[in-house]
Amino acid sequence: MSEIHVNTDAALRTKALEALLVEKGLVSSEAIDRVVKEFEEDIGPMRGAQVVAKAWVDLDFRKRLLEDGQSAISEFGFMERPDTELVVVENTDEVHNVVVCTLCSCYPWAVLGLPPTWYKSYAYRARVVREPRKVLKEFGLELPESVEVRVWDSNSDLRYMVLPVRPDGTDHLDEASLASLVTRDSMIGVTRL
Repeated sequence: MSEIHVNTDAALRTKALEALLVEKGLVSSEAIDRVVKEFEEDIGPMRGAQVVAKAWVDLDFRKRLLEDGQSAISEFGFMERPDTELVVVENTDEVHNVVVCTLCSCYPWAVLGLPPTWYKSYAYRARVVREPRKVLKEFGLELPESVEVRVWDSNSDLRYMVLPVRPDGTDHLDEASLASLVTRDSMIGVTRL
């Protein structure tokens, strides 16, 4: 993206805080690496991909997911904070959904893992609400004018996840193979599969 930049001040502060915690013996670098690896590789976005794949092959689950995302996702054994509602919005050929948190960076960690740096950037948070088509185009997604773009604003009590459109030609694939097609960015709505 040309106009959405990483806040390097925040990255520098994070590194400084990490170094201080390690120096004081409050946490080890290895422990930090384990937690980051878990969120990047084990927790998400693979969890979200499993949810999407199941919704593509199981119409009853899809219905439950769209009616009560938190409850349906809890069937997998992972949940957002109990005081947070998780709503799943469905992309179709006529409607494309994209998620943002304009206040900070509220994000469904338990399902999608660590939020991408650009999701937390002020530029993304401010611009995707005002000019969603332009921002999506910067991600490489150019939608026809006939497609309605809906922007969903997460907050501390309510998180959103996008159920992407199942790609054509995937009817022969099983759930695991389908899950491998799903990306974090498609579940935020800045890309399609």
